[in-house]
Amino acid sequence: MSGRPVIALLGGGQLGRMFIENALRYDVEIHVLDPDPNAPCSTIADRFVQGSLDDARTVVDFAAHADVVGIEIEHVSVEALITLKEQGKRVIPDPEVLRIIQDKGLQKEFYAHHGIPTSPFVLLNGKADLAAHDDLLPGFLKARTGGYDGKGVMPIADAAHVDEAFNGPCVLEKHVRIAKELAVIVVRAHTGGMASYAPVEMVFDDRLNLVDHLRAPARVDNGTLERATELAMRVADAFGAPGIYAVEMFLTDQGEVLVNETAPRAHNSGHHTIEACASSQFDQLLRCYLTWPIGSPDAARPSGMFNLVGTGGEGIPEVIGMDAILGIPGVHLHLYGKQRTRTGRKMGHVSVVAPDEASVDAALALIKAQCRIRPRLA
Repeated sequence: MSGRPVIALLGGGQLGRMFIENALRYDVEIHVLDPDPNAPCSTIADRFVQGSLDDARTVVDFAAHADVVGIEIEHVSVEALITLKEQGKRVIPDPEVLRIIQDKGLQKEFYAHHGIPTSPFVLLNGKADLAAHDDLLPGFLKARTGGYDGKGVMPIADAAHVDEAFNGPCVLEKHVRIAKELAVIVVRAHTGGMASYAPVEMVFDDRLNLVDHLRAPARVDNGTLERATELAMRVADAFGAPGIYAVEMFLTDQGEVLVNETAPRAHNSGHHTIEACASSQFDQLLRCYLTWPIGSPDAARPSGMFNLVGTGGEGIPEVIGMDAILGIPGVHLHLYGKQRTRTGRKMGHVSVVAPDEASVDAALALIKAQCRIRPRLA
């Protein structure tokens, strides 16, 4: 690279916005491609282009003058990334890593091939294949491609419910009894060196199948923290390419740690790192792009994060309870700049850094009780 490096980012949502907010501290140029002309990145990118992320020609043309190409969502053209890599551009994640992760079936087979523990599973061509695998029921059907934020996933209790299943290529995964859901973000440098953030505990909203809030570090024993970290490092090492890997895991009621899935990008489970850690997940991603040294993932104090998800239907967003939460010591509000809210849409998050776990819990409870985003009343 010579002069001011240009980073082409595929996707202009909240992850891209937070990446740019960090990148503004450095002398870099960020170009963004997104199909939504009003995407959160549209007002702060050095260059914003409206266009399809899965059209190979659009992506290749958009990134023609970039030094580095990155993503903030998995649903992009792998073929375009392969072409850009062949042109000599630095592409993170590597296109072959993304090809595996885009397909939940290939992802599960990857774990099995590398001896990485995961829930028992089988690949199906459609729901007609379910009858041969009732030993995996109760379980979950997961569409092999296209799923996001809980979409493309459905529970199957027993053989009597097979007719209700969606059709098409999918993964049938046996239900395991989960004590906690954990996540570990691993940073892998171009040199092969790695660092990880402390495991976090994710608490889900069962109605929306989204993360409601998280606590960092996870409230588990030291042995479990170590095993979760070691397992996440094994996953990143198996992929063998630079970037950020957010490894989501199940802690079963028998104490096993199983990999659920991996995201090769910045992730909702790492938003607390902006305030809690010496180098945030977005700072680490920039360092990966520009082959800079890995930053410190250390956190001095416990932290938490609460997702602000739209409620009450669709409309122009209004934040309720901002004054109440901004008076809490250690609280930081992040709004994503989305012009329309709707029920279940991620509109922002609130992070808290506090002296102890009890203070984190108290702050999260107050945030949950006081703050929400709804359509503005006429």
